[in-house]
Amino acid sequence: MEWVESVILYCLKKINNERTIYSVYHILKGKKSSQTIQDIHLYSLKRLFGVLEPLARDSFEEIIHCMRDNGWIIEQGEQKYLLSSSGEQRLKNIGIPIFLNGWRYHHVTTIFWERFSLLVQVVSNLINQESSYIPIQKNKKVLFWVKAVLKESHLSRSEIGEKLYEELNECFEDGKGIDPSMIVFRLTGFRQIGLTAQQASKKMNVNVYEYHLTFTNTLHYLIEKIETRGANFPILTHLLKGLELGDELTITARKTWKLLSQGYSIEMIAKNRNLKTSTIEDHLVEFALQIDRFSIDAFVDKELQLEILQIANQAATKQLKLIKEKVSRASYFQIRLVLAKYGDRQWN
Repeated sequence: MEWVESVILYCLKKINNERTIYSVYHILKGKKSSQTIQDIHLYSLKRLFGVLEPLARDSFEEIIHCMRDNGWIIEQGEQKYLLSSSGEQRLKNIGIPIFLNGWRYHHVTTIFWERFSLLVQVVSNLINQESSYIPIQKNKKVLFWVKAVLKESHLSRSEIGEKLYEELNECFEDGKGIDPSMIVFRLTGFRQIGLTAQQASKKMNVNVYEYHLTFTNTLHYLIEKIETRGANFPILTHLLKGLELGDELTITARKTWKLLSQGYSIEMIAKNRNLKTSTIEDHLVEFALQIDRFSIDAFVDKELQLEILQIANQAATKQLKLIKEKVSRASYFQIRLVLAKYGDRQWN
């Protein structure tokens, strides 16, 4: 599980003993809590958000214990670890998958795969004039999407098959370190059933988590390629049509944003939505992280903002407690807001 271990080592190195191992676990699982969302921004770990969603907690703990026993990490107490020199060297030697972009793509990865795999299946059967087969995907929206793509393409059966093949070939041509077989083995076509994730991992002789990470890296590579060079891929571009790429507010935060935009105070929003004030404060921290035009001036005066940033810089920390000890007049909410708005720009 070289890449899985390396990704965890990378996360531990970035958080630098300021968070427990479970903050890393929540990041890799894609937990949409205020704390996790703030952590990925503060520690520059957005690209790894949700890239190991299937990872079980006991499996994660087993990996941590294994890395500790191998001497790659050194326990600091309270479920905190720092990398040893051998851990640093291992991370340097292996690195992490370079195309992972979890925060930007995690919410579209599944639908992208459903569209892609079904399109390949349908086109493969069209070319072979086979109309009697069971669609590999059951999502009705995806089924309607494929029909719309075929209708819009205005290409014959053979032409769309050739064009799809050409575009995929061009896509993978300059994918350094990308192994297309990670995806190809999973594809269903004319008289051919694609492998499940478990079957593919066995065929590739890798752990199921290692396979998932590599598979996700490959999908993210494809998404990025199509997103940035869409003009070169008229068929593949359809795969991203209607999908929102980029930073994503949680659904509950969107509701708070709407009320805040209407002039409601934190207390009024909490009462209106029957939520705790602290929950609404979490939403404001989320806005500070993700919405450039969101100003925190109404909640933290400019002088206090500067003081918090100066202390955080001098102490080289993002730990709220340490900052609070030196800026006692600031609330934890105000410190979180300032770090959310400016923290990653200061240190990363």
